[in-house]
Amino acid sequence: MSLYAAYAGNLDARLMSRRAPHSPLRGTGWINGWRLTFGGEQMGWEGALATIVEAPRSQVFVALYDIAPMDEESMDRWEGVGLDVYRRMRIRVHTLDGDEAAWLYVLNGYEGGLPSARYLGEIADAAESAGAPHDYVMELRKRPC
Repeated sequence: MSLYAAYAGNLDARLMSRRAPHSPLRGTGWINGWRLTFGGEQMGWEGALATIVEAPRSQVFVALYDIAPMDEESMDRWEGVGLDVYRRMRIRVHTLDGDEAAWLYVLNGYEGGLPSARYLGEIADAAESAGAPHDYVMELRKRPC
């Protein structure tokens, strides 16, 4: 098994149970020095897509999953790795038990553009259901869309 750090919409445990049914939730944590942003507006969705970029003094809340080998390919397909939409990247996640190395998906596109209101609402709802702090969720809900 490998450790996957889910942010944005993949924070939703129900959604992840459909995308990676053999991969249990391990816990939550933070990626320090990065921020949630959006890009790839031209890729044909309702708006820009979630991604992360380096940003000192910023943090991104994540859920950690032990991804079973049989679920890795389906996650890559869902995130459009073969279509060059997202790519995998290794990152350090800070948890209450210490730092853990994990992989996540980063958009293969430039930062910029606005997400749809529906998408941003789904991201905020997923963060709330995953146990993100109230102020983090409220910041998501106030973002422009």
